[in-house]
Amino acid sequence: MVDEALSAGAVARRLGVAVTTLRTWHQRYGLGPSEHIPGHHRRYTPSDLVRLEIMRRLTAEGVSPAEAARWARQAPDPTVNGTVTPARVHPTGRDGGGTIPVGRSGPAARGLARAAMRLDAAAISETIAHALAADGVVATWDSLLRPVLAGIGERHAATSGLIEVEHLMSRCVSEALAAASRAKVPTGPARILLSCADEEQHTLPLEALAAALAEAGVSYRMLGARVPVAALVEAVNRTGPAAVVLWSHTRATADPAQLSALLAAPRRPLLVLAAGPGWRADTLPAGVVRPVDLAEAVSLSAAVRDALHQSGRD
Repeated sequence: MVDEALSAGAVARRLGVAVTTLRTWHQRYGLGPSEHIPGHHRRYTPSDLVRLEIMRRLTAEGVSPAEAARWARQAPDPTVNGTVTPARVHPTGRDGGGTIPVGRSGPAARGLARAAMRLDAAAISETIAHALAADGVVATWDSLLRPVLAGIGERHAATSGLIEVEHLMSRCVSEALAAASRAKVPTGPARILLSCADEEQHTLPLEALAAALAEAGVSYRMLGARVPVAALVEAVNRTGPAAVVLWSHTRATADPAQLSALLAAPRRPLLVLAAGPGWRADTLPAGVVRPVDLAEAVSLSAAVRDALHQSGRD
């Protein structure tokens, strides 16, 4: 727990709630920021933050806001010798329910995971939008979105649950990435073609790549999920892309024959990228590149675009 006073936005991200929720808790239940410096906005102290965490945890478990606020206000001062100790207040005797594992990710990812468990679309969208604006697409994907999405997948694999959480989270992520793409529309011809492998339905990583390319000023075409190899080759022959990124999330959709078909196309692209964990490096046809992460996929795509521009073929 931090020792410094925090703004409403920082507290909202840490707790995984919307700023409007904090305002409501302040106005209705008196759980507002207690530090006031003349001429500045009020800020939340560590004690405020611990009480707000009690409020968030209890309301997430079905306790009425008024009752949760009463327990939060009655909690003992959580600061001891200048440090903060977590308050253990729980009228129901439960331990707060299940959580989404996010590994060693920071407070923003933990807050986003909590918002996802509450199915709080407003808080999810607000957290993602702030991260995209502050850190950019690649950093947001690597440090915020991917850990939470992977954690949801882990919980689902272990419990067969959280399908509703995965659906809501995926929709919010997709909407945020689409908004980021629209905000920075690149100029020039679309020489990068993005496609999922045949029968591949996981599109979010490809949507993240599209948003990252737009942010980098690289134009692209997006075909989306479940593209049959014949349709992909037809798209290549019609548009003549400089690079094709073919995404596969699982081994079941990573058929190397799809890559070989691209290499044999009449208008063969300069670069074929096999992106995603489905592809095995030892099965890739010669001439196919397997980027290790989102940043490398963006870098390789931009390099091909730049090479064409310098050669006068763009």
